[in-house]
Amino acid sequence: MVHPARLSEEDLRSQVEVERTRASGPGGQHRNRTETAIRLLHRPTGIRVGANERRSQKENLRMAWKRLRLQLALDYRRPLRDEDFLAPAAYQASPEWTSRLRKGRIQVNPDHADFPALLAEVLDLLHLYEDDLAKSAAALQTTTSQLVKFLSKEPKALAALNQRRQEAGQRPLR
Repeated sequence: MVHPARLSEEDLRSQVEVERTRASGPGGQHRNRTETAIRLLHRPTGIRVGANERRSQKENLRMAWKRLRLQLALDYRRPLRDEDFLAPAAYQASPEWTSRLRKGRIQVNPDHADFPALLAEVLDLLHLYEDDLAKSAAALQTTTSQLVKFLSKEPKALAALNQRRQEAGQRPLR
């Protein structure tokens, strides 16, 4: 099963309800009289996002799709299957992940279109290995410090991991 953040644009669009509405606030008549605000609902998960900070509907739509992929990566965990329970050495990282690995370092800009899919892969592995950073890093052929550095590119992901670590009596990561 493919994580929804990793779906092709066409497949993701087939699962999403798009709503265009009027935005209030600064921006003048164009913003207040035209439907420039965008709301997206991913039907299978119930995850909603919106964008209304731009005067252009096209720009808001682009921003909303980007936010949806990121929110899916943050909030949706793939259901675990028996075949997922592999030793970290047997895990096959995605081609997107391995193409960005340079001597154990992951190189990706958080604004890149692949970032949500990569984040979803990391968060799914952390879920699988019960937040064991060493196992997750080994499966992804990187170090724990590189994994934490990657997670810090999305503050919500690192904050959620730190919350779980705190609940387990562990120190937070920086």
